[in-house]
Amino acid sequence: MNLLEEARLTRHKVMTGKSAEVIQKDGRKVQYTPASLPDLERYIATLEGEVSGKTFRRGPAGVRF
Repeated sequence: MNLLEEARLTRHKVMTGKSAEVIQKDGRKVQYTPASLPDLERYIATLEGEVSGKTFRRGPAGVRF
């Protein structure tokens, strides 16, 4: 299973009720929970960009008060 498939499967498991899921990312284990779903979505978008040859760029940083 490649990294993108693993990340998508992890997202599915987290969204369908598993409380937490651990995957190997950059040589370390990362645990995803429903609360960290936005981080997982960004990771998937990055992997999809790498697969398609497009780069992933974040929007400008904003200031929050």
